Amino acid sequence: MSALLGVLLHAIGGFAAGSFYIPFKIVKKWSWESAWMILGIAAWLVSPIVIAYFTVPNLLDVLASADSETKMWTYFFGALWGIGGLTFGLALRYLGISLGVTMALGFTAAFGTLIPPIYEGKFMTLIQTKVGMVTFIGIILALVGIVIAGKAGMMKENDLVEDQKQEVVEEFDLWKGIVVAVISGILSASFAFGLAAGKPIANIALEKGTQSLFMNNAVLVWILWGGLTTNLIYTVFLNIKNKSYKDYNDTTSPLTKNYFWAALGGVTWYLQFFFYGMGTTYLGEKYEFASWSIHMGFIILFSNLWGLYFKEWQGVHKKTIFTLLFGLTVIILAILVIGLANTFVG
Repeated sequence: MSALLGVLLHAIGGFAAGSFYIPFKIVKKWSWESAWMILGIAAWLVSPIVIAYFTVPNLLDVLASADSETKMWTYFFGALWGIGGLTFGLALRYLGISLGVTMALGFTAAFGTLIPPIYEGKFMTLIQTKVGMVTFIGIILALVGIVIAGKAGMMKENDLVEDQKQEVVEEFDLWKGIVVAVISGILSASFAFGLAAGKPIANIALEKGTQSLFMNNAVLVWILWGGLTTNLIYTVFLNIKNKSYKDYNDTTSPLTKNYFWAALGGVTWYLQFFFYGMGTTYLGEKYEFASWSIHMGFIILFSNLWGLYFKEWQGVHKKTIFTLLFGLTVIILAILVIGLANTFVG
């Protein structure tokens, strides 16, 4: 049951991650970088501190008690992930929710799931057990589903004329989007490495009375501070370059609503990490590497459903829609396989 609960928590986190861009799209008359800065402050500064304060006893002591090397590597991987998160936002800007998420997370799922056990020398040991084999089959299925969904995205590109593409995605640019999606996919995998590097911080949180369900909340603070750093550097640069810093007090725009919607997008994005940490706990230490694949699968599932809702696939051929739905079906099957793997013995 604990494995199934872990999958459910990952589903909630995946829904949050697949939905964060919805309120962001409601921001009006602001440049992309201004809205992204407000989103980032809410997602990577305010939310992690507030949630950790209420779930991690003696939070400041926990954050300060870890050795410098642990904090440095956790922050460093967070900074790399921050670049991935930044380019993830750009991928959605240029490709739309459905295609952008699918392409970026295709790379993220592969790197984030497979590299940790290979790096730690556990990969061969894992696949020699029944549980490990079933889990690995689920991961392969997830990657196959991602490839199929990505193929649907390329078919969509061929189905629509330029005006149709830009009608649903205002700044549609396929090749620019592909470049940032590749960068995002590779660097976003650093989030999983940050959690691994921050395990000593989680252990200190446990020792100081934190429930195991919330032990990763202290780690998230360091990871997301790293992500905030790289995103602030880029958005401030764009604010200065484009003189868009005027957005923050531009009374010709719906100022209060813009702050609210951008911040809501940030809080929604943070919730993915909150539920991801709990889902990882329930899957157990031995097979927590599968968490990344489950998380990615759910994000792709929900983002594609949002893409359908917002008619990003309107006007494409039926074969393209069928390919997309087939890919999503394979992803759902993969999630069920990975979630049920821990019910096996040996």
